[in-house]
Amino acid sequence: YHESLVHPALLMHPNPEAVYIGGGGEFATAREVLRHKTVKRCVMVDIDKVACDICREQLPEWNAGAYEDSRFHIEYRDAKAWLEEHDEKFDVIILDICDPIEAGPGYKLYTQEFYNFLKTRLNDNGVVVTQSGPGAVYNAKEECFTVIHNTLKSSFKCVLPYAVDVPSFGCNWGFNMAFYNAETQKGEEAAAGYRDQILNKPIQEIDEAIASRIEGSLKFLDGLSFRGILGIPKTIRESCDTEDRVMTIDNPVFMYAG
Repeated sequence: YHESLVHPALLMHPNPEAVYIGGGGEFATAREVLRHKTVKRCVMVDIDKVACDICREQLPEWNAGAYEDSRFHIEYRDAKAWLEEHDEKFDVIILDICDPIEAGPGYKLYTQEFYNFLKTRLNDNGVVVTQSGPGAVYNAKEECFTVIHNTLKSSFKCVLPYAVDVPSFGCNWGFNMAFYNAETQKGEEAAAGYRDQILNKPIQEIDEAIASRIEGSLKFLDGLSFRGILGIPKTIRESCDTEDRVMTIDNPVFMYAG
């Protein structure tokens, strides 16, 4: 989960120095971010200090010392409110937040309004990645994967959906990665071309980037598995293409609503 959430986005940025994490309570997302040699500042904002403290105490192997890294800054706030109150911009924004459920405030971080706002907090060549709920053939559309994808597409011209098998989650898990740069802003054709460049990146190029930019070895991700997680099944790609729902503050789409 954490390698797939973090590394594709950072590897697709030419030189990620500033990274924002919304959520990320067990610090494993920060752990993976801080393995990138180019990163100079990593800000994590999580609303639940109690949960973070429990994870830090009971699951020290999950953060692997990230909490003590001088590049790391943690605040216990609403992740959306923090971004709105600070003018700081980031190269990569990672949303490791709770699923959009009716009982919690997290759904606002999956809306068109929020995604439009995120563009004001990105540096040039900015990348946004969000966890996007179940991403299997039998539940990608029924839950929220396709609607999150379509909502991101309403704000960003170039969005790549992907999914990975996470055994502890019980099914394939979905992610969506959005790009905001000069090339993708030229128009639909240019954005499609940029998307194809990523999908067709040589396996060796990804392997070389991992070797040169990331400290230590990865357990899951390499050039071949990078290509694999982007190759989601045709039925899910078609569901993403035909999805017409867009999440907004006034018209949210909740998981487990049915």
